[in-house]
Amino acid sequence: MQRGDKHGFRVDDEMAKETRAIVTGGHDPRAEEWKSAEPSGEDQPAVDLSADGSMRGGVPDGLTPDDLEGRAELAGFLGKELWPAEGARVKALLVENQAPDRLIALCADLPDGRVYDNVAEVWVDLTGHKEAHRF
Repeated sequence: MQRGDKHGFRVDDEMAKETRAIVTGGHDPRAEEWKSAEPSGEDQPAVDLSADGSMRGGVPDGLTPDDLEGRAELAGFLGKELWPAEGARVKALLVENQAPDRLIALCADLPDGRVYDNVAEVWVDLTGHKEAHRF
């Protein structure tokens, strides 16, 4: 069956492996600087990953970048295995995992008996900022 390109399956797979780090990474994976692409010149337009201009996004509606960063940090100290959990268990795990004092203080007012299904519900109780869901 003709695939519409000049290469076979094996060559296509090898070529995909060679460029995977460049495509999925957020930076240039080359160890030698001379192998990297040169930046745009002073009189040239800036090179961007998006044809429409700079790529934006990453922050869901209803949250700020600080919310997103704080929620991610909180999730890092709580882990995935915890949920569902009561407020008392959330606070105890933060102390057990040696979370920063500011996170422990932020969570000090969580109600002990309330059961949270995930870190997003905890963040809503802490800040009142809720991620808008898109359907």
